[in-house]
Amino acid sequence: MSHDVVLETRGPLGLVTLERPRALNALDLGMIRAIHPQLDAWAREPSVKAVVIRGAGGKAFCAGGDVRAVAASLDAPVPEGQSPLAREYFRGEYALNHRIHHFEKPFIALVDGISMGGGLGLSMHGSHRVVTERLMFAMPETAIGFFPDVGGGWFLPRFPGAMGTYLGLTGTRANAADAMWLGYGTHHVEHSRLEALLEALVSADWSTGQAHGTATRLLASFATDAGPAPLRAHQAVVDRCFAADRVEDILAALAAEGTEWAEATRATLARMSPTSLKVTLRQLRLCRPLPYDEVVRLEYRLSQTLTVLPDFREGIRAVLVDKDQRPRWSPATLAEVRDADVEACFAPRAEDEFVPSPARP
Repeated sequence: MSHDVVLETRGPLGLVTLERPRALNALDLGMIRAIHPQLDAWAREPSVKAVVIRGAGGKAFCAGGDVRAVAASLDAPVPEGQSPLAREYFRGEYALNHRIHHFEKPFIALVDGISMGGGLGLSMHGSHRVVTERLMFAMPETAIGFFPDVGGGWFLPRFPGAMGTYLGLTGTRANAADAMWLGYGTHHVEHSRLEALLEALVSADWSTGQAHGTATRLLASFATDAGPAPLRAHQAVVDRCFAADRVEDILAALAAEGTEWAEATRATLARMSPTSLKVTLRQLRLCRPLPYDEVVRLEYRLSQTLTVLPDFREGIRAVLVDKDQRPRWSPATLAEVRDADVEACFAPRAEDEFVPSPARP
C-alpha cells in the first residue's frame, strides 16, 4: 500500500485521493499498485455505487506519471528476479488506465488544478470528468523525448478536427473552457463547490439501479457554463495546418500562414524532440481508427522503445532535473530522423507485449 494515495469508502462511494502534493500528485508505481486492486474490489462490492478520484494539496489533480523515476532507473542495475522499472511502471500504469476505461460503475474524476500526461490517463478514461475553473491540462510529452501515451492515441484523435494532433505535438496548455469544448470535461463545476458535490454524491439516492444516470443528473445540478474556449478561435487554422501526415508538411503549412500565432507554433515545434514529433504523428494517424484495447498495446510498445532512446533521458534532464530547458536532441533535426527508425518503434515485441489482467470475479 502506498502512503501517497488514500483509499476509503464513504457510504456508497469509493474515494481515491492522490496524496503527493509536493510532487503535484505525480503518479508513481506504488500508487498504481495500490489503486488498481482497490478498483477491482469496489467493482465487486454491491454497496459501492460509484468511484470518485481527486488530488490533494490544492494545486494539482495529477501532474503526470513519475517519468523522472523511470529515467533515473535506466542506467541502474536491475535487482535479480525483478523487471526493469520502465517495464513495470508502464505496464502497471496502462493496466490501471485500462481498468478505468472498462470500469462498470460511474468513475468520476474531480479534475481541479494541473492535469498533465498521466493525469489524463486517470481521468479521461472514466465515465464522468468534472473540471473546475482552475484546470490547466496538457499532453507535453514531445518536450521530454516521449509521446502522448496513457491512451492519447485513442482520445486525441477524438477531439474536434485536427485539434488533438495540435495538442499532442505542441504540448499546448489548455483551460477548463477548452476542456469542455474538446470533450475532456463532461461537467464544469466551480472549485468552491467540490466538497458540496462530494457530499451530495455520498447522500444521493442510488437505489434506482441506474447508477450512471444518477451520477449524471447530480453532476448536472452542480454544473455551470465554462465560457468560450480560447482554442476554438484557432480551429480553422489548426485544421488547415495539422491535417498533414508529415511533420515537415505541418511546418510548411504554418510558414505559409505567416501569422504571429503560426510563427509561435513553429517555434514551439522546433523546441521538441524531432524523433518524438515524428513518432507522435505516426501514432495519432495509426491509432485514429483503432479501438482503445488495440491502442494501449501499441502505446506499450512505444513506451518500451522510446525510453531507451537518448532523447528520453535528455528530455527528462532538461525539463525535470537540471531544468535548463535546453535539450540536446539526437538526432537533432527532423531530416535526420529516418522513416525506417520511426516504423521500428511500432514493431511488435513478442517477448514483452501488453496483455491487461482480467478483473478478478
